Amino acid sequence: MLYLQILYSFTSDDITTTIVPITLFAVVAGPLCNFQRFSHIVFWIWLHLLHFNVANQIIDPQEDGKNKSSRPIPAGLITLEDALVLRWALIPICLALSACYSFQVFGLSLVLTLFIIFYNELKAHEHWISKNFITAVGYACFEIGSTLIAGKDMSRLEPTAISAICLSLAVFTSTLHAQDFKDVEGDRLIGRQTLPIAFPNLARTSMLVALPLWSICLSRVWGVDTLCTLAFTGYAAMVGLRFMTCKTSKAARMSCKLYSVSGVL
Repeated sequence: MLYLQILYSFTSDDITTTIVPITLFAVVAGPLCNFQRFSHIVFWIWLHLLHFNVANQIIDPQEDGKNKSSRPIPAGLITLEDALVLRWALIPICLALSACYSFQVFGLSLVLTLFIIFYNELKAHEHWISKNFITAVGYACFEIGSTLIAGKDMSRLEPTAISAICLSLAVFTSTLHAQDFKDVEGDRLIGRQTLPIAFPNLARTSMLVALPLWSICLSRVWGVDTLCTLAFTGYAAMVGLRFMTCKTSKAARMSCKLYSVSGVL
């Protein structure tokens, strides 16, 4: 039971911001061919998220000890040495699981593995350009892999799913720095140059502008009625305004969660 608690603690902060929105995306975009596949989708996303988070959290556990002491390594739930073993053991586990579905899902898992190494061990996370690029590609791999698992044919995507993934990637690429506001203090301590640190005013203004514009654009693309378009756009404007006006770490964490909900909508 303790082992399950440790594994869960590596990903607990990302349930509402990553697992839930990507799962819902896959269920709709696939679309879900049968209910039994739902647990497969969730587990595949969670396992690869665990892979990323363990790799990320062993890079600088001292920084986590100062700013995110509840994480499993600084909390003493697992030693750094054991976390290192887990980090590299997860590679064949993720690849083997993905191979059980299709060659395409296996390929996506392999791409994720390479980009996780690039992001963490090769320090692409230290500058906002490489960080945002790797994060966007990784998010797309999560969406494509989970959508393939959801569909009838796990070797190809339906045309509607391809359109949805392309649009989702465009939205995420232009707004993914929303996730960096809550970590500004810790990132500044270790010298990491995220967009909210390098260009704080631009980063905040872009959220206020991009979220409502994307809501209008996507509503037009998917033929949403006027009332729903107004509701979606109003919610997006509210979230964008929070990023502009609510600047504490606690407020940024809530804004990030609201941003994730807007991604689901």
